Amino acid sequence: MTEKQYFPRRSAVAAALFTLFLSGCATFSADGGLDNVSSMTNERTGQSVKLSKPTADANAPSDAVKTLLEKPLTPDTAVQIALQNNKGLQASLAELGVAEADLVQAGRMRNPSFSFGRMRGGEDVEIERSVMFDLIGIVTMPIRSRIEGRRFEQAKLQAASQAVQLAADTRQAYFNAVAAQQTVKYMEQVQEAANAGAELSQRLAKVGNVSKLDQAREQVFYADATAQVARARHNATAAREQLTRLLGLWGANTAFKLPDRLPDLPKAPRDIANIEQLAMEQRLDVQMAKRDAHATASALGLTKATRFINVLDAGYTNMSETGAPRANGYEIELELPLFDWSGARTARAEAMYMQSVHRTADLAIRARSQVREAYSAYRTTYDLARHYQNEVVPLRKKISDEVLLRYNGMLASVFELLTDARDQVSSVNTAIEAQRDFWIAETALQAAINGTGGSNVEIRSAVPAEAGGAEH
Repeated sequence: MTEKQYFPRRSAVAAALFTLFLSGCATFSADGGLDNVSSMTNERTGQSVKLSKPTADANAPSDAVKTLLEKPLTPDTAVQIALQNNKGLQASLAELGVAEADLVQAGRMRNPSFSFGRMRGGEDVEIERSVMFDLIGIVTMPIRSRIEGRRFEQAKLQAASQAVQLAADTRQAYFNAVAAQQTVKYMEQVQEAANAGAELSQRLAKVGNVSKLDQAREQVFYADATAQVARARHNATAAREQLTRLLGLWGANTAFKLPDRLPDLPKAPRDIANIEQLAMEQRLDVQMAKRDAHATASALGLTKATRFINVLDAGYTNMSETGAPRANGYEIELELPLFDWSGARTARAEAMYMQSVHRTADLAIRARSQVREAYSAYRTTYDLARHYQNEVVPLRKKISDEVLLRYNGMLASVFELLTDARDQVSSVNTAIEAQRDFWIAETALQAAINGTGGSNVEIRSAVPAEAGGAEH
């Protein structure tokens, strides 16, 4: 008798068709979930997300990014570049492929196992063959597919959340960089004026027309202004580098251009009705927490469904023996719950479900509080920036004009004119900061409504600094 035996034709064909049908139930999508991520990001930032294709130079920006870099950046173009070129975001988008692979894997049955045994005693040969299929895997396949489907949706939300957060961080870094650059230019003008005052006081001191006290005041003003310029230049460099990192740029592309000043304030602040409800509907972290709770509940159902039987294999088997007809039959392998009744596994799943429920509730409470705080910062920074623009700075200018008129009429000395110039430094610097803080607060408000909460906005105290300007 030969050792090579064949299964019945019908059984083999049926098994092959069954396996082919199951394996074809789950396939990869054309976009890998990126279209949904891009859509959610576009709804919240006005910009889309793209997955960069590998090139010979992985760090080189695309032609679209190079085109955007040819003109001075705006907040929107900066966000557009970051969403296309930030390598950290690109790495996060690659996680979608991992999640989708798990989803496809959950929709496919485990490969069958084949066993072969041969025993020989003298002239007698006994051969046993079997093919085993995972029946529990087949029965629970719909549940597992739904669970992995929710996890895939969760991965999309996570990717969109990171994209929205990157957009918010980029906008904040943009406003910081522009404000820091604007401060540098103003402080350089202050330094030039202080230098002129110091030289004038030295010449007047030589002819005895100025006291040592007034001369020392002008000298220390110039010295302090020089230190302020150095500090402002470093702050501008640090703010620009932070923006550069978020944009994912290096080499010659870091020489991008920024506008000379911050955007003008809007004519009026926005009044947003039902801001808490809007945050509950739009915030991606709240949606992720809800989906996580649903996924955990489904996993709990699967755990309970397989509490007593979580290993059940069945398959076809035949045996041939020398001098005897071939025997055909089936084999079932079942795990007996003698020692472990899965009580601990079920309790763990129930505890994880309650954890996700409470975590979702806690996140909702914090989200409502964050959006209220963000809106308060938005309105307060707008009022402060408008106050400096309409009240403080014009009054400072009016005072300067009056002092200049008195100086031209020989009613005020040159040192009174210089003293007034020193007093203006703090007001102008604070006005720049107030305008910057508004745009950062506006970005944080959008993040609190749409993203993951954003960052808190610090409302600085408008206390005048000493002569020489406010520190940055």
